[in-house]
This record gives sequence, C-alpha cells and structure tokens, in this order.
Amino acid sequence: MAKKPSANRPGRTGKGGKSGKPASRLATIAGTVIGLLVIAAFALQQLGVIELEVGDPAAAPQDSPGSASSSDVEQARQQLEELTIEEEHDPPGYDRALFPHWDRGVEGNCTTRQVVLLRDGEDVETDDNCQPVSGSWYSAFDGETFTDAQDIDIDHMVALKEGWRSGAHAWSTEERQRFANDLDSSQLWAVSASSNRSKGDADPANWLPPLESAHCDYVVSWIEVKHVWNLSADPEEEAALREVLDGC
Repeated sequence: MAKKPSANRPGRTGKGGKSGKPASRLATIAGTVIGLLVIAAFALQQLGVIELEVGDPAAAPQDSPGSASSSDVEQARQQLEELTIEEEHDPPGYDRALFPHWDRGVEGNCTTRQVVLLRDGEDVETDDNCQPVSGSWYSAFDGETFTDAQDIDIDHMVALKEGWRSGAHAWSTEERQRFANDLDSSQLWAVSASSNRSKGDADPANWLPPLESAHCDYVVSWIEVKHVWNLSADPEEEAALREVLDGC
C-alpha cells in the first residue's frame, strides 16, 4: 500500500486532492516580487544608476578595442583628410645615418631611447648613466611584458625609411634628427624587439601589430605623426588606414 502523504508537508495534496493554498500564495508573491525587481532594475538602468549587461559574456570577442577614444579616432579621420595622398617613390640615397637618433642629454644625461624606456616602463630603476637596470615594459604591439630593457626596441611609429619615402628625403639633416628623436608626438614606442623587427619599414598596408586590439591606437598614432611632420601617404596605405578606422 502506498504511503499516505503527511498532512503537515506544505505543497502536497490535502483533502479532496486539491492543491494546498499556502504554496499557491507563495508562488504568487514570489512572481510579484521578481516582477517588481525587474521593473526597478530597468528604471535604475534608464537613470544611469546601474548598468545591465546583456548577452553571454563568454560569447564576447576576446580582443577588446584599444584605448583610442572616439574623439581620437575622429581627429585621426580629419587629419587623414588633410594628408597628401600620392604614389610613393623611393628616392635613392637613403641611409639611416641621415637621421641622427638617440640624442644625448635629452633629459639630464639620458638619451632619447632611455627617456622612452623611463616614460613607458613601470618601476624603472637606472644606473648613473641613466641606463635602466630593473623595471618592466609592456609591448602594446603583441601584449607581452618584459623585465629586461635589452628585450625592448624603441620603434619609430613612422619608420625612418618610410619617412624618407614620404618626404623626409627633402629635409635637412637637422629636421631628420628632430623627426628621429620626436618625443612630442606619438612617434616613439617602447615595444618588443621581435615585433619592431617584424615591422621593419612597412606601412599599415603591409604590417599591423599582431595584437588586433592595438590596431586603432596604431593607426591613430600613424596618422598623427604623418600629419605633424607633413608626410604623404600612398593610396594603398590610405585605404588600409581607413579600413582600420572604420572598425574603431
């Protein structure tokens, strides 16, 4: 014989087989409370008090956009419109020595390279010659962190030879020196030696950082440097820059 349900268990059938009223009332109350909470949360979200996340976080892209703000991107678009777009030529006579770089005495007894290492590193300690002896450096091109300054290159955002092809061949040596040691624009980046050497003298039509989330920052910086130094861009380069900006 089946065991008869205990009369003191809530939610079980009572006399006559009808559902007990306490469980029904609890379900109604719970539904009402949940509904009120949803309405309250929506109202707070509309007021900007809280933010509600929609969708599955696990389904979000692994690469998030870079730190370039919408105003940075808009400014880059405007600056790109002001660049001279023309087929690129490679005038003979290029030599890296025509761009004297890593000036000494830039800040105290520091060279330009050492200043960038100090600027872009974390907890950097130097010796009496301003050479970093400890610290860490994050390479924005590939997302790697290094603790030995010897593993870091100082990248010219617009490479010296690219600058030569884009107009610097007509400059004086003094102008090329200022370009190669430019600490005022975003021309100089502390990055991994491997990524810098992979880039070489390529423009964005032929090379972008391995870390996709760095692409917006990269092209914003590229356009800024070319704009500041009144350097031209070739049509393929322009198309690559616009394509990246469209995704920022």
